[in-house]
Amino acid sequence: MHSLKFSRKGGILRFIVERKRTEKKERRTIMKKCLFFVLPLALSLVLSACGNDDTASKTEPEPPQVEQPQQPEQTEPAAEPEEQKETFKYTTPLTGMGTNDELPKRVIMVMVNNDPKARPQSGLDKADIVYEVLAEGSITRFVGIYHSDKPKVIGPVRSIRSYYIDIGSGFDAIMVHAGGSPAALATLGTKGMASFNEIGRAGPYFWRESFRKAPHNLYTDLDKIWDGSQKLGFRMEAEVPQLTFKDPEEEAKGTEAKNVEISYTSQYVVGYEYDSEQKLYKRITSGQAHKDLTTDEQLTAVNVMVLATPHKILDQAGRRDVNVFGPGKGYLFQQGKAQEITWERKGGLIRAYIDGKEVQMYPGNTWVNIIPSVPSLSEAVKFQ
Repeated sequence: MHSLKFSRKGGILRFIVERKRTEKKERRTIMKKCLFFVLPLALSLVLSACGNDDTASKTEPEPPQVEQPQQPEQTEPAAEPEEQKETFKYTTPLTGMGTNDELPKRVIMVMVNNDPKARPQSGLDKADIVYEVLAEGSITRFVGIYHSDKPKVIGPVRSIRSYYIDIGSGFDAIMVHAGGSPAALATLGTKGMASFNEIGRAGPYFWRESFRKAPHNLYTDLDKIWDGSQKLGFRMEAEVPQLTFKDPEEEAKGTEAKNVEISYTSQYVVGYEYDSEQKLYKRITSGQAHKDLTTDEQLTAVNVMVLATPHKILDQAGRRDVNVFGPGKGYLFQQGKAQEITWERKGGLIRAYIDGKEVQMYPGNTWVNIIPSVPSLSEAVKFQ
């Protein structure tokens, strides 16, 4: 019994041992098979990775990107700074213009000849104000008022009348003339006015030109007048009256008046043509451009006044008495426009009024044409 059991046990053991050997062989075989498949696959993956690295290293680098310039942002244009108006130390009282030059302390008035043989004159272009009034017959005479500007030469100088004295007295001016009517000379003497008379003590401060015949060739200048006035003992200071002025950019009011014609008499007609670019009137005398002899430039005016007033003949010589105090009617021409006005001398100056209110001048010079009240203003003055 014991041998049988042992024999069975031994067989079982052998079986178990053999079974284990067989299982080991099978595991080895399986591992070999796995290695057979896994190793080539792993090797392939490794080689593939190496190949990719090599390819990447051989790839040409991408060209650098060119940076496009940025377009500036659209912004609203900056507002242009307002133009600064030039400032001046002084404003001239008779023209309203600015200046840095110190102004004279007294006005100079010069009687200027307007006989046809005396044309063209010298120095009227530099006068702050020019008054034109009949003398005798159909010949007018100019009263040049000098304060803010200085011509090289003034003339021809001519004689004075009482109503010219009335104009000059409003400025308390030094009155420059060559003789005068008996009444005028008497007034100058009795009232102790500053008479700068060539036919008198002021003779050395005038000269005569050879290109014209007397009495149309007498000249002077402001330097001689000032020098002579000091030596003759005239006051060198006086209060200068003032006109009122408007903004030069203000639009003028009134009826269109680009061409103006003024009849002093049937034999003597003057005119003004408006230049819209320069904003001033150009003067015409007897159908021709009225020029300055020294500059050969046509005479111009920013403001043109035409005043009607009574004229009275005094003697057989045809001397007149002219009312330069007003009141009266007239026209004011500015910037190509005409306004009907009344006029009157106040504060030393002839001034224009509408409905009782003073009409302001535009900065610049002024010509004042004083004409007889007969014929009527509308007959004597034409414009369009």
